[in-house]
Amino acid sequence: VQLQASGGGLVQPGESLTLSCAASRNIFGFRMMGWYRQARGKQRDLVATITNAGSTNYADSVRGRFTISGDTTKNTIYLQMNSLKSEDTAIYYCNAVQFTGDESWGQGTQVTVSS
Repeated sequence: VQLQASGGGLVQPGESLTLSCAASRNIFGFRMMGWYRQARGKQRDLVATITNAGSTNYADSVRGRFTISGDTTKNTIYLQMNSLKSEDTAIYYCNAVQFTGDESWGQGTQVTVSS
């Protein structure tokens, strides 16, 4: 399985950005997909996940500001990020978990929030 993340960039605090993760197969076949991020010098942390059934989960730090969604017709998941803060600056990685338990990672996309 290949995951291609895109949409990162440089934005100012308070602005919005949408990340995309295109999968090489039908995303409905994954048990769960999600976004993780890793700031410089820190560990990789969960941002948001969405299950095959459409259930979502968010890190406390992004709940209410970020929204994860999926489009099975495009084999793509999205992360809509609003009210961005400097502490959201990180490399964002797309993740997919199959029903077998096998896990795949995308290459990461840089998000920088700075004035």
